[in-house]
Amino acid sequence: MTPTLIALDWGTSSLRAYLLGAGGLVIEECTEPLGIMKIADRNFAAPYDAVTGDWRARWPHLNALASGMIGSAQGWVEAPYARLPAGIDDIAHALVPVPGTSLHIVPGLLQTGDAANVMRGEETQIFGALKIAPELGARGELVLPGTHSKWVSLAKGKVARFETYMTGELFAVLRDHSILGAFAKTGEPPHPRDAENAFLRGVDAVRNGDGRADQLLFSARALVLAGELDPACSLDYLSGLLIGAELASALEERRAAPVLIGDKALCARYRLAFSRFGLDKVDEIEGAAVAGLWAIALAAGLASQ
Repeated sequence: MTPTLIALDWGTSSLRAYLLGAGGLVIEECTEPLGIMKIADRNFAAPYDAVTGDWRARWPHLNALASGMIGSAQGWVEAPYARLPAGIDDIAHALVPVPGTSLHIVPGLLQTGDAANVMRGEETQIFGALKIAPELGARGELVLPGTHSKWVSLAKGKVARFETYMTGELFAVLRDHSILGAFAKTGEPPHPRDAENAFLRGVDAVRNGDGRADQLLFSARALVLAGELDPACSLDYLSGLLIGAELASALEERRAAPVLIGDKALCARYRLAFSRFGLDKVDEIEGAAVAGLWAIALAAGLASQ
């Protein structure tokens, strides 16, 4: 198959590169720990050449498209945010070229007002999801779990609004820099079934109204000291509290079951939590990042079917 596009998902910690053919089919792919925070002196040309140089030497006519933190102020070239409401054409018309290369960078999205918010990288997954499941464009709801989870509302094929929950970052901070992570630093990892039960116990504590999440956080330690929770499961319980609090807040304004996009293991954990809120059927879309890069490239005229 003849390649038609080089697609890059270039974030903070890693660089994923894809050689795409007709229809956005992945011909070759490569993942390297070359995220923007790991590049010395902001010499982004070096990892770009290392990862894509062979492809570009063999097919010098190919355009390249990148999304993620590579377009941030700390990245190669800053790609200014596109304002909401935003559709794929708004994104495609706002691509920023990298001088001296065939690479273009996808802008993030900006929500203004009292609920000001930004995303960079997730917008590509969103438009990939719309490429895979166009029916979501009418009034779909998406959840992208991660360090900063995004809850996205779609309308008329555009991103209408979104919220950010710092669930993943809060978990990491509490695990690594608070007393709540102490028990998990000793002993063996828990059995998967025990870990799942502890996670669901945390979700249920928030869902049942036993207290606000901030009031319940210390229970991740107190339950262990009381002999009611295996020390090895304390972080799974803490994760349940934080994800349960995220769902309790976000679902107040939503009735339809959202669609999950992201890491498979993390999406599975969110699906478990959703089941405790009465949402037993929560779909998941895979391959959204690549599909989004392909869709944006088509809309921008950087690739053809």
